[in-house]
Amino acid sequence: MNDTSTLKVIKTDAEWREQLTPDQYRITRQHGTERAFSSPDFDLSKKGVYHCVCCNRPLYRSQAKFNSGTGWPSFYEPISSDAVVKHHDNSYGMSRTEIRCADCDAHLGHVFPDGPPPTGLRYCMNGVALTFEQE
Repeated sequence: MNDTSTLKVIKTDAEWREQLTPDQYRITRQHGTERAFSSPDFDLSKKGVYHCVCCNRPLYRSQAKFNSGTGWPSFYEPISSDAVVKHHDNSYGMSRTEIRCADCDAHLGHVFPDGPPPTGLRYCMNGVALTFEQE
């Protein structure tokens, strides 16, 4: 991991709007959700690392990606325990655990306790919130 991963990325709303596409902004900064099966990167055969679209923090390895059948990219664990942070989310009448980038607070998705071994977790991410760097 690089030394910049411990620095908090803080930008104004105008700076985020300038940097991100409207979809990226809506999802990462306004806690939106992309439509199921609309993710730009669903290929399970590609090997590499998924990064935060806002700050480029490495978040997930392709080896932890699996087909959950939900329509969103799913991973059973983040790249490291400090890559993402959890927040309680009571929106839409549901009690869920929201996942955000640890460096810039970008909304990435949610984690659920119905994933595969070895963790039993399903990090259900918005593909628009991620970029992919192939190995």
